[in-house]
Amino acid sequence: MEDGRKTYYVAVGSGQVLEDRGAAPFEFEIRANEEELNKLQELFEETSSAEEASVFHFVRPITTRGEEDFNAVYEAQMKDIYRLLYQLGTDETRRHILSMNVLDGAEEQPAVPPC
Repeated sequence: MEDGRKTYYVAVGSGQVLEDRGAAPFEFEIRANEEELNKLQELFEETSSAEEASVFHFVRPITTRGEEDFNAVYEAQMKDIYRLLYQLGTDETRRHILSMNVLDGAEEQPAVPPC
């Protein structure tokens, strides 16, 4: 059965999605089609853009409100990334993400059939 999915290896810290298992260190293995892969890459780009914007924001005096706003946006973006990784992940990836306690619990019931 060909579902258009390929195996990818994901390094969250660097925002990398790799096809070659040995190309760089990675934390998660996923199975994704082109549309799902594009969505994950968009989420990484949004997070990277927010991090870059924060550098310019924090050059000015830090206000508690601004820092809290940035942290809330960043946390929501990271949850979106981990949620998608959970949905696309192998059983091992899903167990790892659950063990990290980064999701809200609803993800314990797979949203998509296991790969």
